[in-house]
Order: sequence, then structure tokens, then C-alpha cells
Amino acid sequence: MPKKTVKKKDCKMEASKMCNSSMCNGGGIYCLGFIGAAIYYISTATGFWMGVLGFLKAIIWPVFVVYGLLKFLGL
Repeated sequence: MPKKTVKKKDCKMEASKMCNSSMCNGGGIYCLGFIGAAIYYISTATGFWMGVLGFLKAIIWPVFVVYGLLKFLGL
């Protein structure tokens, strides 16, 4: 049986597919967290600018999570 030869172009395409399929694993979790954080921060806001600040906090919520975990672990 003859061996199948693989072209360099095919290898690049396969490597590209493997790389792209594993790059967005946490996107859905981040999106759900963003929506939940936005609802929480905006619903607890006492005014318009506090709501805007709540929206900005919702964008960077992972920072608060990592900081809290590192503080909890004593690192």
C-alpha cells in the first residue's frame, strides 16, 4: 500500500484548526459572568453614574475574583 504524502499547506491548515478550536474555551463562561455581574451592579446602583460604574465593574469582574482568591490563599 503506498503511503499518503501530506503537503505542507495541509499541515498548516490542520495546525491552525487545532489552535483555533481551543482558544475560546472560556468565552461562554466569561459572557455569562459579565451578564450576571452587570445585572447585579446595575440593580444595586443608587444613581445613573453608579450604574455606569457598575457596568465598568462588570467588564473587569475577573480581576475582583482573582484578587479575592489570592487574598484568601494568603499569596
